[in-house]
Amino acid sequence: MRYRELGRSGLSVSEIGFGAWGIGESSWVGASEDESVRALHRAVDLGVNFVDTARGYGESERIVGRVVRERGTDEVLVATKVPPKNGAWPAPDGLDPAETFPGAHIRDSLETSLRVAGLDHYDVLQFHVWSDEWVGRGDWLETVAQLKQEGKIRLFGVSINDHEPDNALALVRSGVVDSVQVIYNVFDQAPADALLPACAEHGVGVIVRVALDEGGLTGRITTGTTFPEGDWRNRYFRGDRPAQVERRVAAIVADLGIGPDEIAETALRFVLSAPAVSTVIPGMRSVRNVERNTALSDGRALTADRLAALAGHRWQRNFYS
Repeated sequence: MRYRELGRSGLSVSEIGFGAWGIGESSWVGASEDESVRALHRAVDLGVNFVDTARGYGESERIVGRVVRERGTDEVLVATKVPPKNGAWPAPDGLDPAETFPGAHIRDSLETSLRVAGLDHYDVLQFHVWSDEWVGRGDWLETVAQLKQEGKIRLFGVSINDHEPDNALALVRSGVVDSVQVIYNVFDQAPADALLPACAEHGVGVIVRVALDEGGLTGRITTGTTFPEGDWRNRYFRGDRPAQVERRVAAIVADLGIGPDEIAETALRFVLSAPAVSTVIPGMRSVRNVERNTALSDGRALTADRLAALAGHRWQRNFYS
């Protein structure tokens, strides 16, 4: 496993992290706690030292906390998220930060997360939505500073709204944030335009989510693909979206001259090719997925020709809406 600096924080994180939404047994159907625990332990065995969870991920915080306690809290860095108090996902324009992240709510959410996980601190506390309209307003920053002083968190970050990377540029440039989490993949390359350079300039860590487009960049989403009842992906890949994805992936495979089974590896290597990226956090609900994804941390970068070819497959859309 290779490691990268998380911005200016002084923390070194595995370039393959563990995205723990899928193990929460809520939005993703099919996870079992026994397999999730085995997967987390195997990830740590293979050098993964960064796990990303959230208050809103069902049982995820509890399961992650169980494994971290079993391994020893110094071995694994854990990030969690505070949901917006008003429940608005993503954050629309015009909201006052007092409606979304008032100090008392931030503290209450963190205390709940600590209790559920059985931990005495989180390494990164992130707001689960963000709007640059909140920079310099509200009491959230004062609360974050107090929580750092109390030792309940080490770093502060935000999870940027889906497909809105420029909506955190003011925050990054303000110098008050330690990390940002953002969607970045072969289809959504927009963060490379302004956000990634700004993070590199200001020493802000970058945590990449959705590197595989919720499964779209694995080659397994094809015309007619369905998911178990209650699985949120039935909405994300509704209508003719699987057929659209299949065509786009087929074009990438043809353009690069790779096999369909190589698309997921290519997609993860694309993300890791960006120097500003600190870690990528694919969801890994099985030992098999852990072993396959961690094996990519081998220092083999995509060639300039392949990166140039992938730049032509940018596809701006929002399947979350």
